[in-house]
Amino acid sequence: MIKLINDTISKKDIKLLIEWLETYPRLTKGPLTTQFEKKWAQWLGTKHAVFVNSGSSANLLMLYALMESGRLKNKKVVIPNLCWATDLAPAIQLQYEPLLCDCNLDTLSVDLEKLEKIFSDQRPSVLLLVSVLGLSPDMDEVRKLCDAYEVILLEDTCESMGSQFKNANLGTFGLMSSFSTYFGHHISTIEGGMVCTDDDDMHDLLVSIRSHGWDRDWSPEKQAKTRSKYEVDDFDALYTFYHAGMNLRSTDLQAFIGINQIDKLDAIFMQRNKNFRMYEKYLKNPFWKPSALSESFTSNFAYPVIHPRRYEMVEALRENEIEVRPLICGSMHRQPFYRHRSEESDEDFPNSELIRTCGFYLPNHPDLTEQDIKKICKIVNSIAEEEV
Repeated sequence: MIKLINDTISKKDIKLLIEWLETYPRLTKGPLTTQFEKKWAQWLGTKHAVFVNSGSSANLLMLYALMESGRLKNKKVVIPNLCWATDLAPAIQLQYEPLLCDCNLDTLSVDLEKLEKIFSDQRPSVLLLVSVLGLSPDMDEVRKLCDAYEVILLEDTCESMGSQFKNANLGTFGLMSSFSTYFGHHISTIEGGMVCTDDDDMHDLLVSIRSHGWDRDWSPEKQAKTRSKYEVDDFDALYTFYHAGMNLRSTDLQAFIGINQIDKLDAIFMQRNKNFRMYEKYLKNPFWKPSALSESFTSNFAYPVIHPRRYEMVEALRENEIEVRPLICGSMHRQPFYRHRSEESDEDFPNSELIRTCGFYLPNHPDLTEQDIKKICKIVNSIAEEEV
């Protein structure tokens, strides 16, 4: 079988993990989590990184930290209609007012004309931008719009680790960004995610909310100042909570895996990009192909296909033991958990609706061979080149 994804945790990684476990180390969040965070932030190019238990939790933490920060002018947040469930779900759970925006049919990110209309009409506080399958949005235009309408930019970069726009990593353009280290993503800590930021105050909020709302991950200076303000002594500080927090922590066991995974990043990104270019070369789809921006680098998560004969293609690929999936969640406003909350129609999201009915994606991972890609493309081409 040609798998959709492949685990990046190798036998060598497992052996190192076993050797470490035999030293009976601390397994819950501890010093290795801090080491992993510092190494991650250094790779990405941000000041801070906060390790959590999933990319979904990373999105939840970003949105909740914004609420606690007092920086919101209202609770309106723009969410791409083409996204993952846990981009939209935390906005609902935290009682934001989500405003869905249709995608474009080039990079599959938000349609910038529709985004500006939403900004102009609704004056939201936040945009949670999703970079789809490693394709880079036009970050210059996105930031220009956010600056013009005073919208806080958050980036969901869970599918785009290592993708770049004008030589800067995606995940470095907004106030905060999220990443996923789930099994099958670019690198794996089994489960896990990161929130990254350059903002010191947001970082303090993030680490406090991640762990119940206490101050244990703050600097000694921040701790002393806050404890003095609330007249808390060092003993009572152990169970004093300054924010209505959660428990979104990961573990040092997963951090141990992650520290070694970072060393593989460059090779993984290059191979994923190479595979993406081979798909561009061998796949003949006259109906639609993705457009990577000229000043971007695509660390492709999976290769997207949009074609009216999707079901024939999917059936043929499965018959040949090739794993495929729908193109993310298709049109998010169609999801059952959202439909009963909104009266938005398909006419508001024509591009997302096209993806819902005609979109799917093909395997991409570092172990995929050129022979594999040629086999996949041959099957798709045999159907795509027929008259629609």
